[in-house]
Amino acid sequence: MTFSLRGKTAIAGVGYSGLGKTPEHTPLELLAQASMKAINDAGLNLNEIDGLCAGTFYHFFPTLSVAEYLGIRPKWSSSDMVGGSSFMSHVQQAAMAIQSGLCNNLLIAYGSNARSSRDVNGLVETPTFEQPYEYMVPLAGYAMAAARHMHEYGTTREHLAHVAVSARKWAQLNPDAAMRDPLTVEEVLEGQLIADPLSIYDCCLMSDGAGALILTSKERAKDLPQKPVYLLGAADAHWHREISQMPDLTLTAAIESSSRAYEMAGIKASDVDVVQLYDAFTINTLLFLEDLGFCKKGEAGAFVADGQIAPGGSLPVNTNGGGLSCVHPGMYGTFCMIEAVTQLRGQAGERQIQNAELAIAHGNGGTLSHQFTTVFGTESTL
Repeated sequence: MTFSLRGKTAIAGVGYSGLGKTPEHTPLELLAQASMKAINDAGLNLNEIDGLCAGTFYHFFPTLSVAEYLGIRPKWSSSDMVGGSSFMSHVQQAAMAIQSGLCNNLLIAYGSNARSSRDVNGLVETPTFEQPYEYMVPLAGYAMAAARHMHEYGTTREHLAHVAVSARKWAQLNPDAAMRDPLTVEEVLEGQLIADPLSIYDCCLMSDGAGALILTSKERAKDLPQKPVYLLGAADAHWHREISQMPDLTLTAAIESSSRAYEMAGIKASDVDVVQLYDAFTINTLLFLEDLGFCKKGEAGAFVADGQIAPGGSLPVNTNGGGLSCVHPGMYGTFCMIEAVTQLRGQAGERQIQNAELAIAHGNGGTLSHQFTTVFGTESTL
């Protein structure tokens, strides 16, 4: 590629706060808590942060609000918004800003009290062509994608249930996960049907929480306390905004974003040790496993049912419990990347994947609309 970001920047710090339910804190307070944890984790001071990317559901000018609240004066900032994958997009933009000399140490942060306030529900935009049907946004769109996958490839509700059960098994190994009680396939299948064919267990959590990351140059990262985790590849793609305009309900733009991210990183799917997917619904995991090249189209259901993404399987997926069992405060992208970094640092405790050197964190925005694939590694060159 003529312009490559491979290995030029690194994640030097991560932090999160308020997972679950924290009614005593505002979204900005949660964001600030996570940010300070990430800054401290990186061994930096607040006054050394000169770049900022931020997003919330609650602020029209998020970077202005966050910078003012933290008391920093960024040289460069961005609040690009494409849904839950915005924070992967922020990583790409941050890497370009650092490489071009616009800033040195950049904070990416998100905070929400979606569970405590439920304010997020009032901010959901019903797309133009779906408004007359007054359907649940975005749930019904994902249900349609699941139904179409079943029709095309013979995927079953039991296959979807295995996604939820696998996520819960990982969550049971994560002391910070919100949902750690045992979960069986039978319980998922018997759960309240929310939008056919998705039951309540096929849907992500509605929780509070904040996440933050610190990016800096490869050179600076080597002098900081934590083991650097390098950005090796990053690419996005989007083919539609409204689910009614999606060309094929079983094929997402992740097939394009992953291909270009792999090219930049110089890898193939089979090289990856651990995968963090944006699992707002169980169908997401199946679609992304296929579109990112870990399974052939239509084969992810059987792959998951065979236990391959659960603890002890051949492909560790959503090792923190994912949006289905760990945390999902309206947008989940930061947490995908935080878990990827945690695994590559070797700091994941009981859920640690041994000798993890290469990780994917894949984000989804809208209703399977915006796709962003990031590749992280323990070495800046492969």
